[in-house]
Amino acid sequence: MKFDQPAGSNPIDRQSVVGQPTHRIDGPLKTTGTAPYAHERHGPVNGVAANQAYGYILGAGIAKGRVAAMDIAAAQKAPGVLAVITTLDHDLLPPGQGIVANLFGGADIRHYHQAIAVVVAETFEQARAAANLIGVDYEEADGHYDLAAVAPEARIADESGTLEEEPFTVKVGDFTGAFAAAPVTLDATYSTPDETHAMMEPFASVAAWDGDNLTIWTSNQMIAWSKGSVAKMLGLKKSQVRIDAPYVGGGFGAKLYVRADAVLAALGAKQVGRPVRIAMQRPLVANNTSHRPATIQQVKLGASADGRLTALHHSSTSGNLPGGEVETAVNQSRLLYAAPNREIWMKLAVTDLPEGNSMRAPGEAPGLMVLELAMDELAEKLGMDPVELRIVNDTQTDPEKPERPFSERHLVQCLRRGAEEFGWQHRNPVPGSVAEGRWLIGMGVAAGFRNSMATKSGARVRLGADGRVVVETDMTDIGTGTYTILAQTAAEMLGLPLDRVTVKLGDSDDPVSAGSGGQWGAANSTSGVYAACVQLRQAIAAALDMDPDAAEFADGQVRAGNRVCQLADAGAQVGEDAIEYGDLDEQYQQSTFAGHFVEVAVDRFTGQVKIRRMLAVCEAGRILNPVTARSQVIGGMTMGVGAALMEELAVDTRHGLFVNHDLATYEVPVHLDIPHQQVIFLDHPDSTANPMKAKGVGELGVCGVGAAVANAIYNATGVRVRDYPITLDKYLEGMPEVA
Repeated sequence: MKFDQPAGSNPIDRQSVVGQPTHRIDGPLKTTGTAPYAHERHGPVNGVAANQAYGYILGAGIAKGRVAAMDIAAAQKAPGVLAVITTLDHDLLPPGQGIVANLFGGADIRHYHQAIAVVVAETFEQARAAANLIGVDYEEADGHYDLAAVAPEARIADESGTLEEEPFTVKVGDFTGAFAAAPVTLDATYSTPDETHAMMEPFASVAAWDGDNLTIWTSNQMIAWSKGSVAKMLGLKKSQVRIDAPYVGGGFGAKLYVRADAVLAALGAKQVGRPVRIAMQRPLVANNTSHRPATIQQVKLGASADGRLTALHHSSTSGNLPGGEVETAVNQSRLLYAAPNREIWMKLAVTDLPEGNSMRAPGEAPGLMVLELAMDELAEKLGMDPVELRIVNDTQTDPEKPERPFSERHLVQCLRRGAEEFGWQHRNPVPGSVAEGRWLIGMGVAAGFRNSMATKSGARVRLGADGRVVVETDMTDIGTGTYTILAQTAAEMLGLPLDRVTVKLGDSDDPVSAGSGGQWGAANSTSGVYAACVQLRQAIAAALDMDPDAAEFADGQVRAGNRVCQLADAGAQVGEDAIEYGDLDEQYQQSTFAGHFVEVAVDRFTGQVKIRRMLAVCEAGRILNPVTARSQVIGGMTMGVGAALMEELAVDTRHGLFVNHDLATYEVPVHLDIPHQQVIFLDHPDSTANPMKAKGVGELGVCGVGAAVANAIYNATGVRVRDYPITLDKYLEGMPEVA
């Protein structure tokens, strides 16, 4: 199905199933422990191969250099060991899609905990014990591990975010002149730290060979990408590879691409002639895979006395391995606010830390933590309410292309509704002036922004002779509610109750979907199911000798004119199609928006910060399921609190590793840190986006929250912190004196 005209009225508009608050259909499986996650797939359950051996990955003990020699004799003789495979046994594997790190092979070490061996044994404990017996001689080289130290040598990145093409800068109008002439200006530098995804489920895979054909049961967000990457790395045809990931225990972007667990499970299984399963140990996750890179950002804002921006500069510097990409922290600044004179660029420094790559809302998450902090500082200089400053700088067109309108943009409504709901009128603009006993109270606000991306997505929908429907697609559910919204889509299109629909996900043998990532999954995958259902409706109507354009599907029946047939009367039928897009996303800027409001209490004696209230007012097209959408947003809000207050990978700049590489020392928010979170969705279906008229919310929830927390802390204490996370050492000395 080609979507190249705005959607008119269609069956989804009935919203008898779609748009209704519906609990996850996969919830009972997850809460009873019967959902088959990758490392729990003991054969022959769910068709997974039996007689599995265990693999254990050994990571490099240096960050840069070479493996000179490896002594594996003791490991090979250890109890239960079936094979020891070292990086010196293999040539460097070709890179998979989206990554630049060396997953395995060759003597060169490019980052700490790079996989240098895998031990395969009868039990996990035997494999781990044997791995500890391997002796490694290194030739260590000097590396660059401190972003601040290498930032002066960073170069402006190209439009794709690398250093391979011509430098790319956004220059509109005369920024230098406008900034110099502005009556009110701000020029400040900020920083955000390296962060890890810290998802509950680590990287895990079970690999089995059948002749030259390989199946990997794994935990992955993008099945088709991974299938192609595995085939490329192992020298196979795509038709020889099957990837299966029906349940994924969180990813946040870490599992967009193939990692060492999948590749080494496949190599191990080939060597020992039986299935091998590997769960990457938690300390390896932070250093062996990817993370959100640290940034150093500069913002310059010039405004007239009424608060209107006349000049906007945003630049960001981040680091990555050679060939890697920049953290796109300036993305939102190109579109969020009107400013006739602007300059924007990104710089990339070459570092030797583990690979920097996608983490929930790459770009906007760290970028809005800075831009929205700067907007708060500007509001104070202007003596202007921070909500009103954002409202007067709203734009309904792309600031770089004024002829290109936003399809739906209701940021002002998000902010006004949020201010009213949150009681913003009670905020005292004088920092440190509101107290309740020992607690200083403050409120903060920030705008949220994330683009909506149109991506081809396919599905197959089968009608059985019993009148039940099965949806088949390689789409994944990473905790987002995909099973449920795809079932809701098919149920709506075919006029069935939800319990008559079964959804099958994550199998590369099924039609290729958009996959889960970038906030594009829900809107595109449901549109793919919509397209397949259109084909199925036509097949059903033809089987029943009805006009497909006149047929109405409702209550398990098909009605046309005076005829009424049961859906099952059509017999077994299949519809398969994909949603493909024209250029509507080029004609219109398609984005999502939020107003984030936070109230904090800060202990005037100890500096302890407590989040008291949180509110997000979101505009993201049609909301397909308010229950699962709310879960996505509050998860993002929680992650935003973590980014503001505690999350930071501590870099050992001497040896090039993240030292707090486990869930004991990498701090994330827990239940006690998070109060009740209120989420309000505005109802603005976007007919230019797709036939579902929906956009994404999975990343919008985190975008801007960190700045709202920071702004609330400033309002409570009068201490402005520009370097995240806002830990006690950065503001305690500046706290108001206690009488």
